[in-house]
Amino acid sequence: MFKHDIYDVIIVGAAAAGLTAAIYAARQGLNTLVIGKDLGGQALLANDIQNYPGFDSIDGFTLTSKFEEQAKKLNAKIIYDEVNSIVDKSNLFTVTTSSKDYVSKTVILAFGKTPRDLNVPGEDKFKGRGLSYCATCDGPLYRGKTIAVVGSTEHAVDAAIMLSDLAEKVYMIVMKDKPNGNKELLTNLENRVNVEFILYSTVKEVSGDQTVESIKVMNSKTGYENDYKVDGIFVEQGYVPKTDFVKDLVNLTSKKEVIIDKECNTSRKGVFAAGDVTDLPFKQLVISAGQGSIAALSAYNYLQKMRGKSIIHGDWKSKKIQTLS
Repeated sequence: MFKHDIYDVIIVGAAAAGLTAAIYAARQGLNTLVIGKDLGGQALLANDIQNYPGFDSIDGFTLTSKFEEQAKKLNAKIIYDEVNSIVDKSNLFTVTTSSKDYVSKTVILAFGKTPRDLNVPGEDKFKGRGLSYCATCDGPLYRGKTIAVVGSTEHAVDAAIMLSDLAEKVYMIVMKDKPNGNKELLTNLENRVNVEFILYSTVKEVSGDQTVESIKVMNSKTGYENDYKVDGIFVEQGYVPKTDFVKDLVNLTSKKEVIIDKECNTSRKGVFAAGDVTDLPFKQLVISAGQGSIAALSAYNYLQKMRGKSIIHGDWKSKKIQTLS
């Protein structure tokens, strides 16, 4: 375990780019923290990936879980929270989330597209306190409890099916007459006795004391509002690009993508970027993973130069040889 609170690298994003960066950073002995709003990002939407080397076919969740497991074995720390700001202060970066500040010598931006917010009162207050954007990450915490799933996507249906195996009661809040998804999935969900559909409805407010206790839901047809007692909320409304919080930190394109060079350097020294958040035109899972490794090794070299030590040009040496003093 590390004895200090200053990380060598903080990686923002826990999908292919971020988790691969964590694997490579941790292999070099860097004190590594990954902060992700969810696990896997858009890869979770892929039920059958057929172009990732080494696998004829694998689903996004399974592949991402393998990344996560490997990163944790190398002592990378992973937490699920949303980063709201990153500030450069005298060669140290303060990374602020919904609940805490973290300090690091380098930062890797690898968050791709971000889960879509509800944009309602109470959401920011209860992020990580009963409001989650990752059913696979936090679902087991709500075993035997009452929860709500908000969303109309097929991924929301998948999440509701998984959560209904754990929770006592699941409210499925859908903006239209039914969620998207193939007939088999929808029939599976509809046949579950502990699932109640709340159709033509949107969440208007999240309430509680220290944690989520209830949500206010409005029917778009009648305008009627109703409160539902819940222990947790899972927001499954798809993904959006969300780079505004780094617009004053690094240079962005007109499409709000982070501009990088071939070594994944951004315009800010000590800040690197990888994956779908960058201006590389090819948005593929394997490319994101490759960029994650480049960003991690570039961060390592940056730290080595700051310490007056030699840099590396590969990752072929053993973990023990590469560990920093």
